[in-house]
Amino acid sequence: MDGKVESKGKVCVTGASGFLASWLVKRLLLSGYHVVGTVRDPANEKKLAHLLRLEGARERLQLVKADLMEERSFDDAIMGCHGVFHTASPTEILKPAIEGTLNVLRSCKKNPSLRRVVLTSSSSTARARDDFDPSVPLDETSWSSVELCERLQIWYVLSKTLAERAAWDFCSQNAIDLVTVLPSFVVGRSLPPELSSTASDVLGLLKGETEKFQWHGRMGYVHIDDVALCHILVYKHETAQGRYLCSSTEVDNDELASLLAARYPSLPIPKGFVKLGRPYYEFNTSKLESLGFEFKSIQEMFDDCIASLVEKGHLSPQQCSLATSSAGSFTRRL
Repeated sequence: MDGKVESKGKVCVTGASGFLASWLVKRLLLSGYHVVGTVRDPANEKKLAHLLRLEGARERLQLVKADLMEERSFDDAIMGCHGVFHTASPTEILKPAIEGTLNVLRSCKKNPSLRRVVLTSSSSTARARDDFDPSVPLDETSWSSVELCERLQIWYVLSKTLAERAAWDFCSQNAIDLVTVLPSFVVGRSLPPELSSTASDVLGLLKGETEKFQWHGRMGYVHIDDVALCHILVYKHETAQGRYLCSSTEVDNDELASLLAARYPSLPIPKGFVKLGRPYYEFNTSKLESLGFEFKSIQEMFDDCIASLVEKGHLSPQQCSLATSSAGSFTRRL
């Protein structure tokens, strides 16, 4: 039946086997797109099996080899595509993050069929600054301070910020229609066999560890399916332009731990965290919502994430039974 789905055109997804990219490929296939996914090793069946099992993959998914650090590596994958979703990016390494993005965009420049590029950036590119008013929600006009990132050695944020700025400069100079998506901390069901760094952080929290989550402080959270759907929405919506913050809820560590402990009382979730003294902030996501987008709740994203961790054997089903009294303890905005 799926083979009869009418194709909506050909698009490329870089780093297709990743945590977010896998969900994006899944959603694109379900929507009827022909997808060219770039991966480091197309012969690695174990790492790519989850993609090949997706509905529509047999008819409309092609996996090809490409390397971010090889110039012209993406030429063949991108040529003939109407859209490119650039999700692949090494984190905390400045030169590869910037050069990898530019290598993809150089291939985009050669493609006369290209309609739009959607780049996965990060909400961290808008919030690492010390001059904002905590009473005014951050929006897409906010940019993280390069000087602050360098001074505090926040290399992940710096790499994301510089890579996005480099993309805007290149696309402006070469008349490429670029839209960027700025997700907050992505939570949800994992398709790849290996846990992503975000899923590993959540697993640690659910097991009572505070080391990784301690450094989150206040954080925005968003369902992985929402991030995938957001990418597709801003790709196909003709009036979409610029940057789009993608975050469902912003909470402090203590708030999140309290909510999760109430919903999953059998899990050894930490009772408290050291106060980091970081500024309070919220995200203004009205730009994305103006396109008709609605976010899933924090309840749903963590329920899906925990269900996935149980399925993969990282948590026992007995530990993860829901507390009936906590059904209404999560809200979209806290």
